[in-house]
Amino acid sequence: MRFPFLTDAFLGALEATGAATPARGWSPCHLRHGDAFLPLYARDGSRGEYVFDFAWADAYQRHGLPYYPKLVTAIPFTPVVGPRWRGEWRADELWRQVRERAREQGASGWHLLFPDRPAREALAELPLIERQACHFRWFNRGYQDFEAFLATFNSRKRKSVRRERRRVAEQGLTVERLTGADIGPDSWRFFYQCYANTYLVRGQLPYLGEAFFHRLAAELGDQLLLVLARHGEEPVAAGLYLFDQGALYGRYWGAVREYDGLHFEVCYYQGIEFAIERGLREFDPGVQGEHKILRGFEPVLTYSLHWLAEPAFHDAVADFCQREARQVLAYRDEARTLLPFRADQAMAGSGSGSADGASPR
Repeated sequence: MRFPFLTDAFLGALEATGAATPARGWSPCHLRHGDAFLPLYARDGSRGEYVFDFAWADAYQRHGLPYYPKLVTAIPFTPVVGPRWRGEWRADELWRQVRERAREQGASGWHLLFPDRPAREALAELPLIERQACHFRWFNRGYQDFEAFLATFNSRKRKSVRRERRRVAEQGLTVERLTGADIGPDSWRFFYQCYANTYLVRGQLPYLGEAFFHRLAAELGDQLLLVLARHGEEPVAAGLYLFDQGALYGRYWGAVREYDGLHFEVCYYQGIEFAIERGLREFDPGVQGEHKILRGFEPVLTYSLHWLAEPAFHDAVADFCQREARQVLAYRDEARTLLPFRADQAMAGSGSGSADGASPR
């Protein structure tokens, strides 16, 4: 079961349904070398990347230089750590082709977002700037069930989670998990209503169209998990996950009505239960959200790599990222002190320090 986000099915669905296209600011200019494939996009903006470089673009503009187009290697709209190419690349060959494509596109540089450790190590000798961020992950340490996971919490935090889950049931809500072919057309229609609603209530259009999810169901159905919440017989909320042989990835959520604690149940607790049942080693619930810490999601470092063709700006951004990294590390260490684990659960609270191992090839 492959890392789903680098498959032709996922990337092809983004392009075929209009999400990752020139009209939306994602111009595919992928690189191929024999059987190897590197996703590459020429971008005229930064929306949907989750590595924020708007200040860099402003600095370029103030100095009369164009920041866009830039080249980006990433999974569009998907801030998930993992491999960033398929097949075998020699670093020097990849670097040669990237720079050649940058010249062709008139790009200001190249940005590789959320690579895993093997990708970072493979490119370690290239003149790339490393930037860090802090996200949150759940790690499976051989738990037999959800209660075994909760047993690692201190008493007060354990009671809080149990109360939160109990409150969902007290409101007359039931929650079920569906995978693959068990996700029927009605469930897909309702899920998309929920997904679109998360954007519409903020006055935004959703990144992804309904056709994208229908293609995923057809081509990656055995790697999809839908969590569906109902009030009586009426569906009221849904969350969609992807998974592979090692990890669960929470991606999309929405609700048509608000209930106490329902977001945490659909987006976190159901995912943890599924990961334990499947023996998955970790669960990436998505970016942001310090409220995850109190529910057992550990702060970890994530990375991006950057090259700017203009030497003076490359040096300035490198200096900025070094200073920023110290702040990110301090934030991660402070966040660790808020974890809910008992004092004798040293391993459970320590984390790996990064999300390097998040995504198998």
